[in-house]
Amino acid sequence: MEKSNPFTKFSGFLRDVQVELVKCNWPTWSELRQSTMVVVVSFIIMGAFVSFSDAVLRWLVTVLL
Repeated sequence: MEKSNPFTKFSGFLRDVQVELVKCNWPTWSELRQSTMVVVVSFIIMGAFVSFSDAVLRWLVTVLL
């Protein structure tokens, strides 16, 4: 049983990664900006919803207790 050189395996891995990265469909700058804005707005909306829900539930617990 022959042991494989780890540097040879690693260089093969890097070659495979390079081949796969060439196949990727990279977004344009405008698509990237648009996607980023969607994520930022979604985080703001979800943060506002969680904050509002937390405030309502905190108020409800203090009223009931």
